Amino acid sequence: MRNRAILLVALAIVLLGSLSPLVADNVIRHGVDTFTTTANGKTVYSFAKNPIPAGFFCGSSAAFTGKVAFRGLPIETETPGALHNADTVIERLDDATFNDRGVAQTRIQFKALSLVSINPIQTACGAYHAYVTLGGTQRVTTMRIYQTQAGGGHFVAPLAVNAKISFIPVKPTKSARRLELVGNFTFPASSLPWSTTAGAATKSVGNVMIDAKGTLKPDTLISGSTNFWPGWQPGPAPQTKACYTCEPASCHDDGTGKIHCTGAVLACNGAYCP
Repeated sequence: MRNRAILLVALAIVLLGSLSPLVADNVIRHGVDTFTTTANGKTVYSFAKNPIPAGFFCGSSAAFTGKVAFRGLPIETETPGALHNADTVIERLDDATFNDRGVAQTRIQFKALSLVSINPIQTACGAYHAYVTLGGTQRVTTMRIYQTQAGGGHFVAPLAVNAKISFIPVKPTKSARRLELVGNFTFPASSLPWSTTAGAATKSVGNVMIDAKGTLKPDTLISGSTNFWPGWQPGPAPQTKACYTCEPASCHDDGTGKIHCTGAVLACNGAYCP
């Protein structure tokens, strides 16, 4: 009888051990996802449909209808390097529990954004750097997560952005005015992969104070990354003999000339991920 009891306990331990990964993966815990906007010219803001008005930069400046390419400007953090040079932070606001069809849902919201123009904007009033940060309270959208295999699946989520563009003269003068524009737009949902583990070794972040207002001073505490890695295919991260992936590439396009692309970020020749 005693041997039978021991056998039953051992069997229960084995079963619980085999089931625990499934239980753990049944919930995507709330947290943040961080991204890096590379200087490859793919992230652009077109003013063709909504020009900067004539006289904005100075009395003689013409309406600006051009396209500006941006790169990431690492977000300031209280702990240096805590975001691995990320310039975009999106927060998943709720724990997302998968139903019996393998579908989960959470709310998402932009938490921080920090971009700068790759090249200055040329005007009749001189050249200007353009900086993009978040402007005011950010709208909340819904992310739907589909688990198609043990290690991940795909998700869809529109991204709503209330942005502020600040224009700083390349050669500041005492009479220079503070020039800002605000714009609200939404990137439509597109299907992207996700993984429970693939990015954990390269881009994991903990709780940290970040600059969420674009003032270059950390002012907001964010929670860290959890068991959700957007953009990563389930399974091990792709590698070559010389390089391995720190962050996969992904793009969002609102259809009106506003495109935000992040990644791909690689570490090559023995270097560590940033």
